[in-house]
Amino acid sequence: MNSIPTPSVILLDIEGTTLPVSFVHKVLFPYARKALPDLIRDRANDPAVIAALAETKRLSPDREPLDQLMAWMDEDAKVGPLKALQGIAWADGYASGALIADLFPDVPPALRTWSDAGLTLAVYSSGSAPAQRLIYTHTTDGDLTSLFSAFLDLEMGGKKDAESYRRILSKMNWKASNVLFVSDVVAELDAATAAGLRTCQMVRPEDGTIAGTVHPVAHSMKEVADLFSLPEPVGKAQ
Repeated sequence: MNSIPTPSVILLDIEGTTLPVSFVHKVLFPYARKALPDLIRDRANDPAVIAALAETKRLSPDREPLDQLMAWMDEDAKVGPLKALQGIAWADGYASGALIADLFPDVPPALRTWSDAGLTLAVYSSGSAPAQRLIYTHTTDGDLTSLFSAFLDLEMGGKKDAESYRRILSKMNWKASNVLFVSDVVAELDAATAAGLRTCQMVRPEDGTIAGTVHPVAHSMKEVADLFSLPEPVGKAQ
C-alpha cells in the first residue's frame, strides 16, 4: 500500500499532460498563425485586440506588432499578448467546428472520477485561461469545464518560477502539501517543489517525453492515481 498521503487538489498542465503536444504544435499553432493577420485587420476595434497589440508594441517598440507576434510564435514564446490573440483565433476555430481537442483517452475518465470523489481539479498552463476553457469545452469527450475549479495562466507568473506557485496557493487558498502538480516539464515541477507542492512528471510515450530522476513519474492518469492513492479512474472516453 502506498504510504504517501492523498492530495486533495490536482493541478494539471495541459500540453504533454492531458493533451498531446502534437495537437498544440501541429493543429493549434498553425491555425493561429494563419488566422492572425485577418484577425488583426478585421477586429481592429476590438478592445482585447487593441490591448494585445499595444502590449506587443510596448514590449517590442521597434518592430511591427504582427512581425513580432510571428517571431514569438516561431520561438514558442510564453508572452501574454500573443497568448491572448491566439486564444481569440482559437475561439473562432472551435466555434466553427474547425477545431476540437483530442485529449489523451485516459484523461476524461480520471477527471470525472476525481471530481465525483470530491477532489479539486484545476489547470495551470501557459495558454491563456480563455484558451484553456476552449480546449476543455470542445473535446472529443464533450464539455469538461464543469469538472474544474480554476483555469490559471501566466497572470500567475512563469511556470518555471517558484513564486508563481506561491501566488497560486495564496489566490486559491490552498495548502501546498495538499496540492499535486502534474506536468511533463521537469523545470516546472522543480519550481512547484520549491513552493512546497507535491509533484508528478507525466511521461507520455506518444510525445517522446524524457523522464527525469527527481520527481515521481507516471505514463497515464491511472498511474498518477496509483502513485498518490487517488480514486481509480473508471469508465472510458466516449
